[in-house]
Order: sequence, then C-alpha cells, then structure tokens
Amino acid sequence: MEAAITKKDCIITAYRDHCIFLGRGGTLLESFAELMGRKAGCSRGKGGSMHFYKKDACFFGGHGIVGAQVPLGCGLAFAQKYRKEDHVTFAMYGDGAANQGQLFEALNMAALWDLPAILVCENNHYGMGTAEWRAAKSPAYYKRGDYVPGLKVDGMDAFAVKQACKFAKEHALKNGPIILEMDTYRYHGHSMSDPGSTYRTRDEISGVRQERDPIERIRKLILAHDIATEKELKDIEKQARKEVDEAIAQAKESPMPDESELFTNVYRKGFGVESFGTDRKELRASLP
Repeated sequence: MEAAITKKDCIITAYRDHCIFLGRGGTLLESFAELMGRKAGCSRGKGGSMHFYKKDACFFGGHGIVGAQVPLGCGLAFAQKYRKEDHVTFAMYGDGAANQGQLFEALNMAALWDLPAILVCENNHYGMGTAEWRAAKSPAYYKRGDYVPGLKVDGMDAFAVKQACKFAKEHALKNGPIILEMDTYRYHGHSMSDPGSTYRTRDEISGVRQERDPIERIRKLILAHDIATEKELKDIEKQARKEVDEAIAQAKESPMPDESELFTNVYRKGFGVESFGTDRKELRASLP
C-alpha cells in the first residue's frame, strides 16, 4: 500500500495497526513502548494497540470500536475534497466489522458527495472466532457497495496490493469512493486467550502458510530473479531481529507516564474545556 501512495494520503484503521504505523514512518521503539505503556510510545504510552497515531504522516490510528473508523475516514476524505487536495483516505476494517451499519451509512454519504475514500476490507475470514460465512449472508465484501465499485485483491500478494491501491487512488480522485477487499489470513488466534484452532483445522492454517505466505512469496521471487542470495536474505533477517531486540530493550528502559497524564489530551483547547495539567476539581469546575 505504502509503495502506491504518499504520506499525504490518510490511513485510518482498527486496532491491528502496528505494521501500518511502521509503514507510515513510525519507529520500533515507539511501537513497543506504546504496547508497554511507556512514555516513549507513539501516544506517550496512554493508548496501546488501539491508539497508535502519527499525525505528521497522516496516520489517524487504530480505533477500538468495531467499524467506527470508517465514518471517521470518510470525514477525512471530506476534508481532503473540501480543501481541494489531490489526496485520498484509506479507511481499513475487518470482515467482522463489514456488517456494521455505520459502514453503510458512511459509504452512502461518501458516494453522494464523491469523496476520495477507499474502504479497505481486510478479510482474514474470521471475525474473532466466527467464520465469515456464519456472520455474513454475502461474504463477497467487495460487492457490498451496490452503487460503489469494488475489487477483490489477493491480500497475500504484495504486488497485487500495490497495483490495486494505485488504481483505487486514481479512481477515487476522479470518481469518488471504491471498495477493496483484501483476501488475507491470520495464522494465530484473535487474542492471547484464543488458541486459534478451535474453529478451524490446523491443516487449514498450515496449508495457507505453505501456499500463500506473502513473505515467502517475495523471498522466492527475489531468489528466482537473482536479486539477492540466500545468505543475503538471512543476513537481512538477522539484522531485523537485532533491531527488534534492541528496540524492546530500549522500550523497557522508558519510564511509565506520570499520573498527571491521566488528565492531559482529554479535551482540545478552544473547544470548551482545557484540561492540560489540571486536577480533577479544577476540571469539574471548568465544565459548562
């Protein structure tokens, strides 16, 4: 996706957004520190996975409310059109969120106003532990727009994703919203309490990993076209692991936020209440 767009294009996601944050230019330290609730985190340790954020790269974060990021994304696209910018917004959601009513309401408005919004359904086929066919009468999510065109994309093929995003951006700038259904997969459980194997077979998981793994696909292409050797790729992996280990160690050394941070970033200055650095009594007194 990043290879097809610019940092002026907006991205807004649900709470599986760690890699998107890195793609937008965020650092490993900011990522791990945020997960650990440390000051060095991208949201000063106050949000965790659900609130990764990088405004200077037009990444408007992770959101914990299922599907709620889609109308916000359409709002970002509205702002882009209002300002006559030559940019688009990618609003990303999962197959579990695809049945949310607010998604259809936002899409309707985006279509009425020809907003440069690209709705990306990351279809990994399981919403928590529920298979898509059990939750949706029509799991062809790219067709859900009715009055909005859609494309189904092999989300496990980096080149297919790049071309689809390039096409979608060009389309959205000229014609308004479009839906991209990225056909992908998750190997692990939905959360730490989910083994991920009670609602599907281990053969299914291993089969997808062997046949469609996106990193393995790229690795095979690189070797087949003599772009790099096996040793060079292993060296890259070793370096990546080293960088991750170093970032984790640095994140652990970062201090926890001060207790006063509980009352910061609650309200925006100029919108009724200014809560930065105030205590609870002053905050209540300032409320209208």
